[in-house]
Amino acid sequence: MMAMFFVTFGIMALAIAGMAIGVLMGRSPIAGSCGGLNAVNGSGECQSCSRPCSSKRAAIAKGEF
Repeated sequence: MMAMFFVTFGIMALAIAGMAIGVLMGRSPIAGSCGGLNAVNGSGECQSCSRPCSSKRAAIAKGEF
C-alpha cells in the first residue's frame, strides 16, 4: 500500500516537473478556456478574458462582435 503511494507520488511529481521544465524552455503555460462558469450569463462570451484568443480576434476583425 505504501509502495503504491510512492509510485503515484513519483508519477505526479514527474508530470509537474515536466510541465515546469516545458514552461521554462519557452512553451506557453497551461491556460483555461473562456467557457464554463465565465459564460453563465447567457451571452456565450467570456467576460473575464483580458486577451482574446486568436479566433475571437479574427471574428472581431471581421466585425462579427
